[in-house]
Amino acid sequence: MRVHFIIHDYFEAPGAYEYWARKNNYDVTFTRLYEGDKLPDSISGIDFLIIMGGPQNPETTTAQCSYFDSKKEQAFIANAINSNKVVIGVCLGAQLIGEALGAPYTQSPEKEFGKFTIHMTKAGKRSQLFSHFGDSLGVGHWHYDMPGLTEGAQIIAFSAGCPRQIIEYTKRVYGFQCHMELTRDVVEYLILNGENDLKSAAGFRFVDTPGAIRRHSYSEMNEKLITFLDKLVLSVNPVKPKVRTKSETA
Repeated sequence: MRVHFIIHDYFEAPGAYEYWARKNNYDVTFTRLYEGDKLPDSISGIDFLIIMGGPQNPETTTAQCSYFDSKKEQAFIANAINSNKVVIGVCLGAQLIGEALGAPYTQSPEKEFGKFTIHMTKAGKRSQLFSHFGDSLGVGHWHYDMPGLTEGAQIIAFSAGCPRQIIEYTKRVYGFQCHMELTRDVVEYLILNGENDLKSAAGFRFVDTPGAIRRHSYSEMNEKLITFLDKLVLSVNPVKPKVRTKSETA
């Protein structure tokens, strides 16, 4: 399995996604846009594409952020989807998936920074990929936007502050507005680089203080995410039963 990450800024790190890929000894590669990396010339060397978050939005221009070309990235994502790759987007990555499929992102009803509960929809509860999530789950958040919905997309989970937390676009393409990948290290990166966001959002219903964000445990959501990823791989690459030879059955 060849897993490729698109990373927009170092403080929006892959966290538990990268841990999962390395735990399974997958071939892991990166496009670190903030370091000047270019998108791969071809999608052929990628089986599983993961697009991380960032402080940008899909309307951010290259004049505003020289290393972020939203339209080019959307075209790359669309190519991956049309090539039947597995694609997951996180926060900005989820919004870019929606844009690539013709569904514009929108502002979320509430800002969410910290750890808050998501609730599974009927579609989420029916899905075998998410059956281990239960009815609700505490997960990480760091956003004020949300991905658009395509015709046929299913909302898997929502929160009190955002109606689109997990979206199934197809059986191979998922958008996570929430940040289930957060680890303590990644949380520190976000806090250090998001002090202004936290200060300006103080007093909002779904914004934790830096101290509260640091005190939260993220291990359960990491484990749930990893189980989902393992299930997703099996769903697109089912294990074929071994054909026994005559000598083995004798």
